[in-house]
Amino acid sequence: MFGLLRITLVALAVAGLGIGAAQAAPKRIIIVRHGEKGGPLHLCSVGKERAQALAAQYLSPTDPMSLIRSDPPAAFLAMTLHTVETARPIVKAWDMKLVAPPIGYVPIRNTRYFNAKLNKVNQRVARDLLDNPRWHGKTVVMVWEHFHIASEALEKEFAGEPATLRQLLRLDEIKGAKVPKTWPDSNFNFFWILDYDSPAAQVPTRFSTVRQFFAPPFANLPSNDWGAPEPLPAGSGCN
Repeated sequence: MFGLLRITLVALAVAGLGIGAAQAAPKRIIIVRHGEKGGPLHLCSVGKERAQALAAQYLSPTDPMSLIRSDPPAAFLAMTLHTVETARPIVKAWDMKLVAPPIGYVPIRNTRYFNAKLNKVNQRVARDLLDNPRWHGKTVVMVWEHFHIASEALEKEFAGEPATLRQLLRLDEIKGAKVPKTWPDSNFNFFWILDYDSPAAQVPTRFSTVRQFFAPPFANLPSNDWGAPEPLPAGSGCN
């Protein structure tokens, strides 16, 4: 009887400390920016092609180039209209539903008011990824907006609250990694990959990047160096 009581009290103490909630980090988070834009409503021709290429190769359920072929993701997440458009062919290839907030279906506006709303989305998603047991041991793919992945300017604009994934997922605390403070405007061609060795980890164990070099029929897609200008074809409609 006293043994059972002791076990019960220990369990209650653990629950009260919130330790159980911390046992929830995913195994891997893959972050990719949306495709190139043609304005506030749609991707341009290059961005649409990149979305198709991602679905056919790097984020394919079957292609040998796929980062997730042998590790089916638990979810695909998106946050804005451009990220939703990029993710649609990918989730179609997997026959999965896309997870996106209501704000993900309205035209994006680079205003303080709109960014403040996206900050709240970022905060909710990051908290859920690190605290919800449904992600324990799983891989999650985030098709995301680059200001809210990493942006020193956005962090300064909203000083006093975490705004970017770099802050919310504590990427600056990863041992041995130098995570960029800003995702350049010109880069649509990289993955950031976060690995967690333990579900109790609140800081990723490893940070790695993958640069997109597509095979035919998508080999013409730009793959510029990090921070370098993107060579866009004439008439692409990208801006």
